[in-house]
Amino acid sequence: MPAMLPVPAVTVPRLAGVLASSLASLQGVQNGFELPAASGAVIVLVDGLGASNLQARAGHARFLSTRMSRRDVIRTVLPSTTAAALASFTTGRMPGEHGLVGYKVLDASHDRVVNQLNGWDAGMVPETWQRSETLFESAAADGVPTFAIGAARYADSGFTRAVLRGAEFRAAASVPDRFAMAQSVLEQHHGALVYLYVPELDQAAHAHGWESDRWLGLLEQLDAEVAAFERRMPRGTGLLVTADHGVVDVPAHRHVFVDARPDLLDGIRHVAGEPRFLSLYAEPGLDEPARAQLVEGWRSAEGHRAWVLGRDEAIESGLYGPTVADEVRSRIGDVLIAARAGIAYYDRREPNRQAELMVGQHGSLTDEETRVPLIRAGAYARP
Repeated sequence: MPAMLPVPAVTVPRLAGVLASSLASLQGVQNGFELPAASGAVIVLVDGLGASNLQARAGHARFLSTRMSRRDVIRTVLPSTTAAALASFTTGRMPGEHGLVGYKVLDASHDRVVNQLNGWDAGMVPETWQRSETLFESAAADGVPTFAIGAARYADSGFTRAVLRGAEFRAAASVPDRFAMAQSVLEQHHGALVYLYVPELDQAAHAHGWESDRWLGLLEQLDAEVAAFERRMPRGTGLLVTADHGVVDVPAHRHVFVDARPDLLDGIRHVAGEPRFLSLYAEPGLDEPARAQLVEGWRSAEGHRAWVLGRDEAIESGLYGPTVADEVRSRIGDVLIAARAGIAYYDRREPNRQAELMVGQHGSLTDEETRVPLIRAGAYARP
């Protein structure tokens, strides 16, 4: 295992504890983030708003940045990608337990690579592929009304069924519409737990980069909306703003093509993962010495700019959490390559190469990708 693999300690505050603490605060129970009792809770999850991204543009987000102290920076999961992070956020479990261990992973029973954001089908049932009860389900059992607010296109998606089951989905098109919907829910349902999803910054980062004017304009809009919402939401409501991961910009000249090394692909059946966290799956019949040789080959080739490790090393290091279920093990790559430098990995043998147009990237283990804010406002504001 690489000596400097940056796996946070078990005691580090995690995204996986945010929703559970919010629910506990509504029930007047002590919680991991020491949130006080509240009469309602709204958790705004801004896809792609890393702590480093926000700090670098603090002057354009005065409300959010002035409320983010050093102790309000937490860690997302590894890999730092939406499918894994949102599942941990809504279940309170780490990827090794809930089973969503990346963006594209191996479905061994069907010998195929599946997309855990939008590749759901009859062979990958959301209610069983994502293995853990959601906190929305447990809240409903305790009589707490729970709501998820997002764009209409997400209402019936497989990913929504996987990670939001138990919550009542309310569709709202724009960011202002979603905050207006949250206001309406709070006024109609005392003690409600409300999850509000903002994907626009992540979408802009992928298309234009987080350093683009487009991303900056959306950050300014979000900051104004959050500030206005805090002023008008019902008294006693707690408000949190957090994120699933941060973003780094990777220009095209920093792309690394794995197919340029066919010698290192000998014995590899599937290339999956994502550009900054590559997951390589070996041929089923490959013996352990050959698999170990694959890891060492990639480590020799890419170790100067990436963390390279095998499946067992990743599990033993706690990369996917303290526990990895037996049925989840095969979803983890035999060879894992996590970019340390400002690069992204691609395979030119892919029939669809649209992903190479993305500028903003995430998924790896760097601070820029794994540190996210936990901004407290309303009843949750720090004294």
